[in-house]
Amino acid sequence: MQEFIVARWQDILFRCYQHGSLVLQSLILASAIALVMAVIVISCPSLAPIASAVTAVGLTIPSFALLGLLIPLVGIGTLPSVVVVCFYAVLPILRNAVVGLEGVSPTLVEAARGQGMSTLGVLMRVKLPLAWPVIMTGIRVSAQMSMGVAAIAAYVLGPGLGSYIYTGLSQIGGANAVNYAVVGTVGVIVVALAVDLILIGFGWLTTPRGLRR
Repeated sequence: MQEFIVARWQDILFRCYQHGSLVLQSLILASAIALVMAVIVISCPSLAPIASAVTAVGLTIPSFALLGLLIPLVGIGTLPSVVVVCFYAVLPILRNAVVGLEGVSPTLVEAARGQGMSTLGVLMRVKLPLAWPVIMTGIRVSAQMSMGVAAIAAYVLGPGLGSYIYTGLSQIGGANAVNYAVVGTVGVIVVALAVDLILIGFGWLTTPRGLRR
């Protein structure tokens, strides 16, 4: 194992970077999409049950099946990987964003409107800051889930550590099969922990002082 890592440490680090980059960029895109959808759901309460059902059903779709459906549409490589990771990343964030925004006290919203705030002002200065801790929890959950989904991207020649896991599984019985699988799996865990630490710090910095724990 040591010789395997020493001989490939640069490639391992590069693939760790690719894996983290794929997840973080997809997470940013997914967060923007989820927040816009959550605002629409909150403005039209009748959409809340539909949003809840969609997030529940979406999580049951096998990632391999979704990748298979995307191959004829967008080919192989980075694009289908981003689409799949982004699709699954949206679901926990959307659910938490809706719950967080719905949990804002109507009294605070009315008080803000009484002070002359516009609808956008109430959203940006009252609702989102108060709901942010719940939304950040959804983002952290989404990031950890996306790490596993990103590993499956190797099926369509996507970037990241999934190719090591896939190579190890496809070469069972070979000389380095176990090494590939172990390095890929441990690498995903390390990148997941690093990204979670980044998100914890980001959440702490962006949460209003009165809501920090």
